Amino acid sequence: MASDIDYAIVMNELDDELRSARELQHELFSRVITTICTRVAMLRKVGRAAQVDRFADARAWTDAALTLVALEMPGWKVRRLVYENGEWTCSLSRQPNGPILLDDAAEANHNALPLAILRALIEARRRSSLKTETAPNDPQVGERPGTRAVLRQAHMSPRGGLVLFGTPMRRL
Repeated sequence: MASDIDYAIVMNELDDELRSARELQHELFSRVITTICTRVAMLRKVGRAAQVDRFADARAWTDAALTLVALEMPGWKVRRLVYENGEWTCSLSRQPNGPILLDDAAEANHNALPLAILRALIEARRRSSLKTETAPNDPQVGERPGTRAVLRQAHMSPRGGLVLFGTPMRRL
C-alpha cells in the first residue's frame, strides 16, 4: 500500500515537472522513462526499444514521445491531438473508435506537443494502475479514482438523454 502511494506521488511530481517545463530536454525524457516505463526498460534489454533512443538522440521529441506511448502502453492509442488557443491537447484511449461519450480517455495539455503526449502517458499509466486495482475482469466505463461502473445496458430515454444503469447522463 505504501509503495502504491509513493508511486502516485512520484507520478504527480513528474507530471508537475512536465507541466512546468518550457520544452522537452533529454534529461527530463530519460526521467520519464526511468520513472514510469517498465516495459521500455525490458524492451531495451533485448534491443527492441532502440527507436526511442534514436529519436531522443536526434531530438525528435514528438516522434520519441509517440513511440514511447506505443511501446509502453500498447493497449492505448492516440485518440486525438488538437492545437487550440496556443495549447496542445493529447487524448489517449483504450477504445479510440468507440463513442467518445463512453470513452475514458487519458487527456493532458501543454504548450509543447511532446510534453502534452508525455503528460497523457502519465495519466494513462495512472488509469491503468487504477483498473488493475479495481476489478480486472469487469468491462469498465468512466473509471475515476475510487469508483467503478460496469456497462450492462444503455438506451435512449424518452427525453433524448443516454441512460446507463438507469442513471440519466447529460448531453454534451
